[in-house]
Amino acid sequence: MNKTFGWRDVITLLSAVIVSAATISVATIFFAMLPFSTARLFAAPPPEEKQLSVYAPAATYTLPILERSGHEYIGLLELLEPLGRVSSQAVGARWKIRYNALDGDFTEGKTRAKVHGRDFDLPAPFLMENSRGLVPLASLGGLLPRFLGSAMSFHEGGRRLFVGDIGIQPSFKLEPGPPPRLALNFTAPVNPTISTEPGRLRMVFKRDPVLSPGSQSISFTDNVITQATYSESNGVAELDVTANSPLLATFSNSGKTITLAAAPTEAKAGPAAVPGAPAAPASTSPPPARTQPAAPGAPAWIRRPLAVVDAAHGGDERGAALTDTLAEKDVTLGFARLLRHELEIRGFAVQMSRDADSSVSLDQRAGAANAVQAAVYISLHAASQGSGPRVYTALLPTEGGSISVFHAWNGAQSQSLSVSAVVAAAIVNQLQIRKMSARSSSASLRPLNNVLMPAVAVELGPGTNGIADLSSATYQQQVAAAIADGIVSVRDRLGAQQ
Repeated sequence: MNKTFGWRDVITLLSAVIVSAATISVATIFFAMLPFSTARLFAAPPPEEKQLSVYAPAATYTLPILERSGHEYIGLLELLEPLGRVSSQAVGARWKIRYNALDGDFTEGKTRAKVHGRDFDLPAPFLMENSRGLVPLASLGGLLPRFLGSAMSFHEGGRRLFVGDIGIQPSFKLEPGPPPRLALNFTAPVNPTISTEPGRLRMVFKRDPVLSPGSQSISFTDNVITQATYSESNGVAELDVTANSPLLATFSNSGKTITLAAAPTEAKAGPAAVPGAPAAPASTSPPPARTQPAAPGAPAWIRRPLAVVDAAHGGDERGAALTDTLAEKDVTLGFARLLRHELEIRGFAVQMSRDADSSVSLDQRAGAANAVQAAVYISLHAASQGSGPRVYTALLPTEGGSISVFHAWNGAQSQSLSVSAVVAAAIVNQLQIRKMSARSSSASLRPLNNVLMPAVAVELGPGTNGIADLSSATYQQQVAAAIADGIVSVRDRLGAQQ
């Protein structure tokens, strides 16, 4: 069957090239852009970089681990920032931090610190780099409970930190065949990356706080499915199932159950489909958002709609100076993490444009969102002026003359603009239900006009407490919940775009 190849297909193709190329000069595809590395897309760290994963009721996030003088270190301010109100100050060799109502006092090069007036011994000297306070990773098990005042668990070997009773416990139930079926039941919904290779099916949990099932290895008295092995490393958990036949995975029970069964003999072994994640071995490539038709007799996969959450600015681009010490880039990152959590608990898969203080260009943000063909794109900003949140849709440029690739890129939003307006209205409605001053309008705010899917920008404005609300996790969470509820209320319209 013949198919017309239009400009919309060109943009999707070019966006995929932007995501997949290691280093590319976009001038060769009609855009005057500098070369960039896709390792920075979505702020995903390269495999060789060490990272700490933190799981808490307020947020799930990862932080880079630094090696200094043979010890592993982590930024204490960055670690506590998503969990509550925190500030720090460097005075000479002393570094002070205040988290909620607790004070910490550290001295560069010293192993003795004070937290809430009580001495605490670090396993390695405290370090300061550009007024940033670094504590040894090995100290977190004893140091953090003094700040948090709540239960926590630190898996130092796997570099995973759990705050509160947030862990997800798996259990196994083997139903002998033919064909045999292994049901993995979890205490909360999970969304792993699943891949297959000869003799093994791998489930990698990058954002789910999955814990050990009690034993690192479980053997089954079955000729097909023989063993399940649990492991943790570099901030992720992994479940490997060994089998003598290719396995297929299906999701049920709202994402709480994954059932593995031997594939039909005529089926070829290959990557297993998963909801909202790459159906291939773990990689830095963003997951496809479209569900392919199932083969006859094959199980239907459950797939979560994918939302791209874009925390504006980052890295050298600080954004607006909201106060003398508060930069827009810091507010948008914390805000984005809260929105990610709100969307995930409502059934969305979420991809962040950045999950750290990193630089991502406007074209990279739009190109990456187009490449994964997300259901919705939300750009987050903050301003010290005005009252309450503001919601924007794209104001497309008026094009004249002949049509070219440049016109298509700048007007990519045109076919989704009507649905974007519906999304914006739904978000404003939810904000107003929560008694917040909110309004919507159109603005020439890149990269909204460069994305193909429904797209809005939400600017966090001062609430009833003024500018102090901008750094308030409580206020940000209320706005994030309103955004998520608004998007959920028009979810059927988003599906029509895919």
